[in-house]
Amino acid sequence: MIQNILLVDDEPDFSQGLARLIAAGFPEATVHTAKDGQEALALLEREPITLMLTDLRMPGLGGQELLRQALDEHSQLTVIVLTGYGSVESAVAALKAGAYDFLTKPIVKEELFRAVGKGLERARLLGENRSLRALAHACELERTLVGQSPAMRRLKSGIEAVAASDYTVLVRGESGTGKELVAGNIHALSTRGARPLVRVNCPAIPEHLLESELFGHVKGAFTGADRSRRGLFLAATGGSILLDEIGDIPLSVQTKLLRVLQEHEIRPVGSSETAKVNVRILATTNQDLEARIASGAFREDLFYRLNVLTVTTPPLRERAEDIPLLAAHFLEQCCAEMRLPPKALSPEVLACLASRSWPGNVRELQNFVRRLAVFCPAAQVDMQHLRQAGGGVEPCAASQAEPLAPYKQAKAHVVDEFTKRYLKQVLERTGGNVSEAARISGIERVSLQKIIKRMDGRPAGA
Repeated sequence: MIQNILLVDDEPDFSQGLARLIAAGFPEATVHTAKDGQEALALLEREPITLMLTDLRMPGLGGQELLRQALDEHSQLTVIVLTGYGSVESAVAALKAGAYDFLTKPIVKEELFRAVGKGLERARLLGENRSLRALAHACELERTLVGQSPAMRRLKSGIEAVAASDYTVLVRGESGTGKELVAGNIHALSTRGARPLVRVNCPAIPEHLLESELFGHVKGAFTGADRSRRGLFLAATGGSILLDEIGDIPLSVQTKLLRVLQEHEIRPVGSSETAKVNVRILATTNQDLEARIASGAFREDLFYRLNVLTVTTPPLRERAEDIPLLAAHFLEQCCAEMRLPPKALSPEVLACLASRSWPGNVRELQNFVRRLAVFCPAAQVDMQHLRQAGGGVEPCAASQAEPLAPYKQAKAHVVDEFTKRYLKQVLERTGGNVSEAARISGIERVSLQKIIKRMDGRPAGA
C-alpha cells in the first residue's frame, strides 16, 4: 500500500526536522510538507495522502478549518493534530471534528512514532475495507442488474468506469429501464458509497417548492417558512444527490442548479449568503433533452454541465436474451414477497415472454410476472396461467420464438459465468494467492480450490 504522509506547519525548521525524523522511522513512507492550509489542500488534491499531521495554529487557513475541509473532501483521510502545551482544549475540539489523534509540542520521538504507526495502520485497514466494499458492491451489481447480454455487459462496464471518478453523471434511457437503479449502483461503487445518496423525484415536487427542497430556505423567506431548512443538497454533504427525471425541472430552478454545478455552492431561498457544497450530482432522464433545448424548455448550458459522463440504459427489446433470466428472477422475488413456495416458469411461458416487445421495458415485465405469481396456484407457471394473467398483452408468437434452454440450465449457465468473473477479480486482487482469496471471499481454501479446478482456473503462483 502507498504510504504518503503530509506534514503541515508554518515553521520551516520545525517542519523539516520533523519530516527527517518521520522519514528515518518510516523509510517505506514518502513525507511531503506544506507551509499552510491552502498549500496542504492543493497537495491533497494532487497526491494520495495516507496520513496528515497538521499544526493547529497557523496564519491564514488554520488547522481546525484545514481539518474540516480536508475531511469533507477526503473522508477516509487519517489526521493527527499538533498543538502547543496548554492547548489541549483545541486538540479535544479537533478530535471531536474527526481527527484521529493529537500530539503536544515539543514532540517526543517515541510518542511521534507511536502515533504515526497507529495512524498508518488505521489507514491500511481503511484501504482494505474500501477494497472489500468495492468487491461486495461488484457482486451486488451482478445481483441487482440481472442479465448477461452484450448490452448489459456494456452497461455494467460503463457503471464501473464512471463510478471511479467524481464527475457529474447523466443516466439516459426509456421509462422502465432501471435508470434509478443504475444511478444507485454508481453511487455505491464510488468513493462516496459510505456517505448518503439523497434521491429527489423532481416531477413530484411542485415548482414553487422545488427550489426550497433542493437548496433550503431561511426563516421568513416566504409565507409558512416559520423556521430555517437545510435543503437536500446540504443533507447529501459528502455523498451524492440523485435528480430523478431532471428534464422536467422548471427553467427558474435550472438557472440555480447551473450555479451549483459551476461554483459548487448554493444559496438558500431568502438568504443573501452562499454555502459551499461537497456533493456529486447524478441525474436521470427519459426525455430527449436536445429536443427540449431546441424548444426552449431546457437550458443548453445546463445540459453540457450535466452531460460530463453519460450512461444509457438499454431498452428490453435490445436485450431480449435476458428476458428468461429476468422473468425467473422476478418470479423468485414475488414468491418471497408473498411468502409463497418457489415457482418455476415452463419453457413455453419463457419462450412466450421472450417473444413479446415489452414497450414498458423491465418494469412492465416485472409487473406481468407479479400477475403470473398471483394467478398461478401451482408450482409451475404454464400457458393457461399466462393467458389468465394476460390483461391485454398481445398474444405470444411462441411457435416462432427461438428455442430457449430450460430454466435450471439457463440459471446454471449464469451462475457459472458469475463465478468465473468473481474468481478472476479476487485472484487478480490477491495476485493469485489462493489463501488470501479464500479469506476475502469467505470460502474455505479447499472449497475455493475445488471451484477453481471446476472452472478450469489456473491462479498465478498456485
